[in-house]
Amino acid sequence: MTDEERLAWLRLARTEQVGPVAFENLLGRYGSARAVMDALPDLAQRAGRSGPLRIPSLDDARRELDAGTRAGARLFCSCEPAFPYLLAALDPPPPLIWVLGDLAIASRPTAAIVGARVASAGGQKFARGLAAQLGEAGVTIVSGLARGIDGAAHLGALPTGTIAVLGGGPDDIYPPEHADLHRQIAERGAIVSESPPGYRAQARDFPRRNRIISGLSLAVVIVEAELRSGSLITARLANEQGREVLAVPGSPLDPRAKGTNDLIRQGAQMCETADDVLTAIRDMSLREREPPAWKGPAVSDRDIEILRERLAELLSPTPVSRDELVRATGAPVAAVLAALTELTLAGRAELLPGGMVTQG
Repeated sequence: MTDEERLAWLRLARTEQVGPVAFENLLGRYGSARAVMDALPDLAQRAGRSGPLRIPSLDDARRELDAGTRAGARLFCSCEPAFPYLLAALDPPPPLIWVLGDLAIASRPTAAIVGARVASAGGQKFARGLAAQLGEAGVTIVSGLARGIDGAAHLGALPTGTIAVLGGGPDDIYPPEHADLHRQIAERGAIVSESPPGYRAQARDFPRRNRIISGLSLAVVIVEAELRSGSLITARLANEQGREVLAVPGSPLDPRAKGTNDLIRQGAQMCETADDVLTAIRDMSLREREPPAWKGPAVSDRDIEILRERLAELLSPTPVSRDELVRATGAPVAAVLAALTELTLAGRAELLPGGMVTQG
């Protein structure tokens, strides 16, 4: 990747309305990030956007790269060979990640351990011990550096290497009491983030972070979780990504066990020992993902314009699959992807991971 294409890749990833799905669609349609950047302003306007699309300048992209260098972090783009293969297998992968430390540990077998922030002493002890045992067996532990179960899992895996995935930038230390843990993980493992250096996490960033936690892992273990918790979001994302989900059972009298016990009722594997996780990892087989098909008959801008309005009529707040929209319109896949992406740039649609689409 040339420096020029790298800057274009970064600018596209940071452009308003361009999430991982739109990023992949645009790249497939135009062939390179540089070509996308040339076409982007017109695409948004002709799809009905009322104001200009916020696109980072070249100087903005250079400032982010400089900030990463100052923080000691390295930028990995999803098209590069060093990008973690499990993340690259997602549908779609995150366009880029910032990394502090040694990303090579992501090439080993991986398992996530996540759970309640306000965790019991017993739950933290279990997570710490499980992480230590799995680390000794050659498994890299992934978690989110939060209080409670996450922090305990990282501590247990420190001697063998662990990966912390952050909602903020790679230098965003939260909670503050994990400053030393953050430093040790960067020295012995890796800190990973989709967000730019210097960015402070907000609530909306954590579902995106959870998708990377599960995406980096062959299996996800939930130790403690209430019925409405971020850990259950991670479990759902892991299921969607074809990863194994395991849950640690607990007392029905403890609200922190209700989420894990419910996962087991829904079919998650029960986790009582490290052997349960090792067996799940050993039996895992990831399917090769098929990127969107862009080959087919040429489609004119006029055809896409007509199709765009037809798709806008078909969309609602209820998610619908991309394949269903292809069937409903009878249009080529490439044309539907192009029209949906333009609607997304205009704020009239939202492309979701897993091939789902909603009204914007």
